[in-house]
Amino acid sequence: MTNTTVHFGTFVPQGWRMDLVEIDDPVAQYAAMTRVAQAAEQAGYDSIWVYDHMHTVPTPEIETCFEAWTLTAALARDTQTVKLGQMVTCNGYRNPALLAKIASTVDVVSGGRLFCGLGAGWYEHEWRAYGFGFPERRDRMRAFREACEIVVRLWTDERASFSGEYYTIDGAINEPKGVQKPHIPLWIGGGGEQVTLKLVARLGNACNFGGGDLDTIRHKMGVLRQHCADVGRDFETLTRSTSLNIFLLEPGDDPEAATAAARGALSYEQFATDYMVATADQITSHIEALAAAGMNYILTYFPRVAYDQTMLARFAQQVMTRF
Repeated sequence: MTNTTVHFGTFVPQGWRMDLVEIDDPVAQYAAMTRVAQAAEQAGYDSIWVYDHMHTVPTPEIETCFEAWTLTAALARDTQTVKLGQMVTCNGYRNPALLAKIASTVDVVSGGRLFCGLGAGWYEHEWRAYGFGFPERRDRMRAFREACEIVVRLWTDERASFSGEYYTIDGAINEPKGVQKPHIPLWIGGGGEQVTLKLVARLGNACNFGGGDLDTIRHKMGVLRQHCADVGRDFETLTRSTSLNIFLLEPGDDPEAATAAARGALSYEQFATDYMVATADQITSHIEALAAAGMNYILTYFPRVAYDQTMLARFAQQVMTRF
């Protein structure tokens, strides 16, 4: 048991990571998602999450990949208490004023359980396939900065206006604005030091960066602390999150044998570069180090969770209860 307060969320399988391919019927695939969401809620996770993508990874395949905001609204009605988020909404896929309106509606639908994640976007193949083009990084980041401003204004101003290089709104009315006060929590994804982390300090309620890597996280935390100081923001008011892909071993398990079904055609070495293959004690130690570096929210992803929720439940019992 540690004295550090750490909250935990988990991703539900939506197809993006090829995690529904063993189920043929799309209706049954969504039912599997619901089972995972409800299992996470019952196990005591604070939140469930989806990705905002249309094409699968690591390569685009003719496979299911459900749309993020439709899922968020649907899962809000399939659950009762767990919070719901997107890690993260791609700014290039929706006008930010429309996104603010969608989020406000979903916050009401969920009874005030929404986290709204937003990022600049990166999956070039997907952008181009769907006709969004793929602006240069400079333009994507500048548009993202304007989008964050617009979203918060739509959630707070009676009639929101903004005139920028990429977006303009003029007296936009957004009613209802949602349930949560002062507004829906805005989770900003990414660790860019010149734009993204500055936005976190100025407009965000939460951030997500580092992919669980301690050295990266320690460095970025220092940058974020300085940005908060520069704008007079209390660093401690921010939720600081990172994501961990986890394969939870039982004591005495042989890692290579235990991961065989989850790995498929991947070698153990390949699999272990993407997943933390470890026991509850080892994972707890790593999360303690993350907490010492400043993280207070961990987003988990478990392989094959669409088909078997045992690992999700074991993690809650064996790791989450220590925090």
